[in-house]
Amino acid sequence: MKSEDIQRYYFEELEVGMSASYRKTLSQDDVNVFAELSGDINPAHLDEDFARTTRLKTPVVHGALTASLISAVLGCRLPGPGCLYVRQEVNFRAPVRPGDTVTARATVSRLDPKRRFAEFDTRCETHDSTVIDGSALLWVPSREDSE
Repeated sequence: MKSEDIQRYYFEELEVGMSASYRKTLSQDDVNVFAELSGDINPAHLDEDFARTTRLKTPVVHGALTASLISAVLGCRLPGPGCLYVRQEVNFRAPVRPGDTVTARATVSRLDPKRRFAEFDTRCETHDSTVIDGSALLWVPSREDSE
């Protein structure tokens, strides 16, 4: 993502139904870096020989790496910089393999003006399936916070 792709919405600008997305092809290099950063060096993600002995038969991308694409949408596109995560629910529906292109999407589903909370329906999809669905709750700054 480039800095010119970053958008910012204040709470007052949000409306139910607004949506944004982020698309990324996840490479084996991405998986390796995530394994190093997270400490999750499970061979199901890193070793083809080991992965052949598992239920999925091939290496898979860490679920948390795929779910992190939702964070890219929320933190950089809708609502964008300044928002804070309160809660995220993630349901893993299908595996992602290195080389898959994933589109993460977040759609405003509910607004709580009193607490300035915005709830989002979230999902990640590959070309043929939903791999993650769930929801996220964020605190979103008001325009008056920036004055």
